[in-house]
Amino acid sequence: MTTLADPVPGGRPGDVERAGALSGELTGRGVHGVVLAYVDTAGIGRVKTVPTSALASAAAWGVGMSPVFDTFLANDAVVATDVLGSPDGDLRLYPDLDRLTVLAGQPGWAWAPVDRVTQDGGRHPGCSRTFLRHVVADAARAHGLRFRAAFEIEWAVGLDSAPGGEFVPAATGPAYGAARQIELSEYTAELLAACAAQGVGVDQIHPEYAPGQFEISVGALDPVAAADRSVLVRQTIRAVARRHGLRVSFSPAVLARGVGNGGHVHLSAWREGVNLHTGGERRHGMTADAEAFAAGVLARLPALTAVTAPSPASYLRLKPSQWAGVFTAWGLETRECALRLVRGTAGRRTEQANLEVKPVDLAANPYLALGCLISAGLAGLTSGAALPEETRGDPVRLDAEEAAARSVRRLPASLAEAVAAFRGDEVLRAALGPVLADAVTAVRQGEIDAVDGLDDEQVAAAYRWKY
Repeated sequence: MTTLADPVPGGRPGDVERAGALSGELTGRGVHGVVLAYVDTAGIGRVKTVPTSALASAAAWGVGMSPVFDTFLANDAVVATDVLGSPDGDLRLYPDLDRLTVLAGQPGWAWAPVDRVTQDGGRHPGCSRTFLRHVVADAARAHGLRFRAAFEIEWAVGLDSAPGGEFVPAATGPAYGAARQIELSEYTAELLAACAAQGVGVDQIHPEYAPGQFEISVGALDPVAAADRSVLVRQTIRAVARRHGLRVSFSPAVLARGVGNGGHVHLSAWREGVNLHTGGERRHGMTADAEAFAAGVLARLPALTAVTAPSPASYLRLKPSQWAGVFTAWGLETRECALRLVRGTAGRRTEQANLEVKPVDLAANPYLALGCLISAGLAGLTSGAALPEETRGDPVRLDAEEAAARSVRRLPASLAEAVAAFRGDEVLRAALGPVLADAVTAVRQGEIDAVDGLDDEQVAAAYRWKY
């Protein structure tokens, strides 16, 4: 007779017993259900939920879900590759109990990210969380590297009562203004309390530039945990907003014009506990390996945008002179550069120095984004890539000769251009593997086709409440 103590190969040793104990603990805390969460290729958060009493079964056997979601679009239409997109097959969702969190913004619920595993207990080649874990493990084995990462999260807060899917800002104060902070102080205070209750360390939260826009910055973690945290924080932002009669959007372009929502990535490489982005003999204290890693990211930014800026709405945000980083330029704390070296405060640089990648938004699957960024950096490190001359000020002001000398060129101005660059990038496609790389291409092409003939206002409206 088969029991819960005899799980299929997708589970982790000890998870069944641990889940049984957690189930009792959660029930005692008034938690009735567990959200099992992952992010699809299009960047949409997908979930299944189970009663708290079924957590042990989920840990033992997983929870079924179709692999067709690997080729879902943001509008829930389905495209296909030669492997994915059919009604055939099944996968199992296995919760990561190490990340299980009681949701302070959703009383009665807990949350856990999942790994997607085949029915036979093997690695699902379309699982982006598994992809990132393998990239990180390979970097440790081949280069002795560890990474720390964090996502900035920007979102627009609107009135839930606005008609017809329109966006009406819930705060009218100026950018970074005290008035805006006061207008939504109850909401943001509850958000801070929820994050603290969930063990999320918040560095800062403040009004941002665009109408009704806010930003929250959280502490850096290892890449898989950082991607998990990005998903959890967005779930919390949305849930707390609903409790206040508000509606939030993480779309890159809530409106067709103006500054959109970014999801800048902060990333640092470490070896034997030493931050490679400071204390070295290269420019601004970088080590040789840090420079080569940065050069690898910079060189592949045109192809990377198919992953980091994956929506047609992303290209309404990626405009020059809006701090979105739309040129292949790097600089020391220069906010118009796509790649920014952040040294940190004197006295804390050994822990704070990092690279900021700016052409990233929250339509991106965070696991795919980090995995591809790290893969690009590792390719640069392996080849000994050299950083060009740095750029100060706005790259748009460079004449053609100066731009060429610094290898500065415009990043793709449309998703179609980004997909073309991605198709030609063997390093990123090899890192993803053929199944996941083809899913990325198919989904991006599907998004392009979905907005064919729409103007900018219609594109913004189509994606406004999808992310």
